Amino acid sequence: MAKLYFNYSTMNAGKSTVLLQAAHNYAERGMRTYLLTAQFDNRAGEGRIASRIGIGAAADTFAPDEDLFAKLKRRLDTGPCACVFIDEAQFLTDNQVWQLARAVDDLRVPVMCYGLRVDFRGELFPGSAALLALSDEMREIRTICHCGKKATMVVRQDGEGKVLRHGAQVQIGGNETYISLCRRHWREAIDDRAATDA
Repeated sequence: MAKLYFNYSTMNAGKSTVLLQAAHNYAERGMRTYLLTAQFDNRAGEGRIASRIGIGAAADTFAPDEDLFAKLKRRLDTGPCACVFIDEAQFLTDNQVWQLARAVDDLRVPVMCYGLRVDFRGELFPGSAALLALSDEMREIRTICHCGKKATMVVRQDGEGKVLRHGAQVQIGGNETYISLCRRHWREAIDDRAATDA
């Protein structure tokens, strides 16, 4: 039975690594998959999903205004597809998540989404909020804070290492821009005065 999956975490937890490993498992068994990533996130190159540990794969891209139900239907019309994998799923729109849900239900293809849950301000991304609401199954991919606790938040830094509290929700970057922290250390980093009261 096809399902909509949401695998979420904070930065640097290995989401792309897990996606690539899962897609490789299908390929090893002779099954075709369809990989998608956000069009404007080209850190690994245009139409490429890559992991910090050095593995990668070619992928198609999606734009914010694109109808993903129609895109998946076109792909399925060309031949079998055992599973759809979507990287950077936080950049999906609410409508696109609904389109993916309809593809799962009506086209009967499993869709596995991988993305961030919250931004550097501690707020849900629209795509992540919709995935949390609509997914059949959810799984947290964990990473750790410098203190050893589970990291659930992320801070954004400027070029000099100063933590930013304001700005656009989306800014493409990696380790030079974002640090994953537990909630307590995130609160300290953003200078939440109540963080030192406990």
